[in-house]
Amino acid sequence: MRAVATIAPRRGRNVELLLTALAIGVVILAYVNVSVAETEEIPPDLLGHAGILAGIALAFHLVLRWRASYADPIILPIVVLLNGIGVVVIYRLDIAAGRSFTEGQAVRQLLWTAIGVAIALAVLIALRDHRVLRRYTYTAGAAALVLIALPIFIGYEVNGARIWIRLGSFTFQPAEIAKILLAIFFAGYLVQTRDVLALTGRRFLGITFPRGRDLGPLAIAWVASMLVLAFENDFGTTLMVFGLFVAMLYIATERISWIVLGLSMAAFGAAIVYTTASHVRTRVLCWTDPFSTQGREECGQLVQGIMGLASGGVSGAGLGRGRPWLTPLPESDFIFASIGEELGLVGTMAIILLYAILVERGLRSAIGLRDGFGKLLAAGLSFVIALQVFVVIGGVTRVIPLTGLTLPFLAYGGSSLLTNWTLVALLLRMSDHARRPEPETDPAQMEAPTEMVRTVR
Repeated sequence: MRAVATIAPRRGRNVELLLTALAIGVVILAYVNVSVAETEEIPPDLLGHAGILAGIALAFHLVLRWRASYADPIILPIVVLLNGIGVVVIYRLDIAAGRSFTEGQAVRQLLWTAIGVAIALAVLIALRDHRVLRRYTYTAGAAALVLIALPIFIGYEVNGARIWIRLGSFTFQPAEIAKILLAIFFAGYLVQTRDVLALTGRRFLGITFPRGRDLGPLAIAWVASMLVLAFENDFGTTLMVFGLFVAMLYIATERISWIVLGLSMAAFGAAIVYTTASHVRTRVLCWTDPFSTQGREECGQLVQGIMGLASGGVSGAGLGRGRPWLTPLPESDFIFASIGEELGLVGTMAIILLYAILVERGLRSAIGLRDGFGKLLAAGLSFVIALQVFVVIGGVTRVIPLTGLTLPFLAYGGSSLLTNWTLVALLLRMSDHARRPEPETDPAQMEAPTEMVRTVR
């Protein structure tokens, strides 16, 4: 007789379909709003454009029903909404620049979205168990280091940062791919070594610090991030590499001392680079005093973005009624300022809330997983999104120095979209494992004596 009844958890696929339809409805409303504000007409190709986004979302939803039926039902609607709003804002900037939809950047963003979703679906179908990735821990780490270092040798500089490489007529940021590989490497490495890193050390001022010989991995991550800052002027990747490792170290060991050491090493490294590299001093000037005489000469881009955000006020000028094109790179690095000018504080807070829910769902999956590698990987990928959002919005609002990263799913850029859709596919795969009920054990087998008991008898 069984004492405990098994309750099958709800899969939530119908909820996901309903929320995705709601997200597409919001995007269509925003698209119509932009068109009416600019041309006073409903766009004649509305059904075609809405159909593309709806088709992409529906294809993803059907594959989830087929291959990952227990996946988190909240993640896909949030990502579809963020991606759709990004396309609408880029379309609005296309109109301002006099570009038609077929010749503008919005249609390219839709094309990159379709390719990104195709890659994500391939990952979902091919990767049935995320634990397979643990076999490639050190391969992922080596590949990530190569990708991060690649712009130093074959990259070219854009707006002061050497983070791009060119392949034929295409350009992409290798660091975007490296962030997923780094999360896999850190998760695989820490699940092997966390006992040593968590249990040994010496107590000082109430905090247990690790032994000197255990500091090697943190030192390597610190040196790599400082080299990226010095040679590529890529403050965003520097924060991403070092911040991700320190965050995952803390999750794996639950030791506050790793946070203290990480912040101390970051401050020491930043002080060294500041005294030796002029471009870093310019970044710091733009952060601390952009409205000074020298600041206005060196940091016009940041000043324009801040003025755009300020002119938006609480409720914004309205979609299609602001002038976001006055800020350089309004569709990529400064898309948050473009949104803030037309949707105001309310709109930007809504965007931040969507990101916060997305990160929370990723961390919830990490808690629900039953294997250590999966817990660390899901937490690491969630921190990748959180760190990138913090670094970009913090740079535009002067909380931290400005970086060259882009807002996930919102900003224009092929490499960013492809990587972030792949990251979402991994999170959905792991959430499927976290929410899927364990296979039932036959009670007869549970009550049967073990081989050891049989031997004793």
